[in-house]
Amino acid sequence: MDNTIYKNRRNNLKELLPNNSVLLIPGADLQYRNADSAFPFRQDSSFYYLSGFCEPSSLIAIVNNKDGIKSIIFVPPKDKLKEIWDGHRSGPVGAVDDFLFDKAYDNLQIDKILPDILHGHEEVLYPIGKKKGFDQQVIDWTTAAGSKDRHSKSINIIDATSLIGNMRLIKDEHEISLIRKACDISAEAHIEAMKSVKDGDNEQQIESMYIHEFSKRGARFPAYNPIIAGGENACVLHYVENNQNLKSSDLLLVDAGCEYQMYAADITRTFPVSGKFSEEQLQIYKIVLDAMNAAIDSVKEGNNIMQPQEISEKVITEGLVNIGLLKGDPEELHKSGAYKDFYMHKIGHWLGLDVHDAGDYTEGDEFMTFKPGMITTIEPGIYISSKMDVDDKWKGIGVRIEDDILVTKDGNENLTKKVPSDPNEIESLMS
Repeated sequence: MDNTIYKNRRNNLKELLPNNSVLLIPGADLQYRNADSAFPFRQDSSFYYLSGFCEPSSLIAIVNNKDGIKSIIFVPPKDKLKEIWDGHRSGPVGAVDDFLFDKAYDNLQIDKILPDILHGHEEVLYPIGKKKGFDQQVIDWTTAAGSKDRHSKSINIIDATSLIGNMRLIKDEHEISLIRKACDISAEAHIEAMKSVKDGDNEQQIESMYIHEFSKRGARFPAYNPIIAGGENACVLHYVENNQNLKSSDLLLVDAGCEYQMYAADITRTFPVSGKFSEEQLQIYKIVLDAMNAAIDSVKEGNNIMQPQEISEKVITEGLVNIGLLKGDPEELHKSGAYKDFYMHKIGHWLGLDVHDAGDYTEGDEFMTFKPGMITTIEPGIYISSKMDVDDKWKGIGVRIEDDILVTKDGNENLTKKVPSDPNEIESLMS
């Protein structure tokens, strides 16, 4: 890996940070599952974005003053015994030599050294409220820095969440290549599942298949807990129990994507366990597919990011009227929000290092417009639980379809089109 990518990102902060300020980005800590058994370590996304460094309990300080931009990192110290048990540590020397930081210290010295770094600066920026206990640490460090000289200006604390998030929002070519790979792996896993699912399978078996397909293609972890929802379970938006047996009459909704080299994919497909949609399932499915295709067409530079949402709402409202699940004028029904009984979530979110990635959705008082390098999901759905007051033939049908869309200068690119969404193609694949 060429670590100049991360160094360049740190240097680019010169144009974003206030003069005479320090940006602090904390890394993640090791998390324990139980007793002394730890979860696999996963670095904080913003920390990784600016460092490429994957050791726990580290801290970045980026100083912007009259001397220019300077990056400092605090890392776990070299420790021969701990390295025997837990593996290599870069230490301060490695952080400078291999990760191209200007200075590095071991993390046992943070409380001693960081107040000296902050002293004389007017502003400290960090992502407020994002890491438990870190807010108080920043207050303590700035208090200690201010006490070094009674004539110093007070140090203002500023939330850096939007600054870093909006920097991450526009993906560079390196990031796009990794997300494209994550999408390809995830799409191939969905294809294998469509080919393999059968009556009597348990949702957990399908989940294990996805994780296996991810792993054998080079993605060890899913990007989020997969949703493997058969039948009416699909009407629970964040269903993750994944432990029920499938019936041949069920639709199976699978929301699953891998994480590849820290970057996420996010794909949802809904397909019939029997390999063939029923008439009612197909009618609902086609409405959702029409909504998705129309929404994707509106993802292009300069368009308001809420345009796909509104388009999907109108297509779904009209479709529900056409099959009799809503009654009345589609335009008036849309204005009243009648569709929300069936389609109650937003159409998408940013995608990147996190599956629900960093970045604002507004600019000032207005919704943001799409810009090249943004990646958004598009994921409309219709959910009809057995508790709803509808004809029995519709009950228990839940459909969501989701693709990952890159905004380009010429329009957009569907990064997950490899896995079929057309119902005829799905049935052909499953036959």
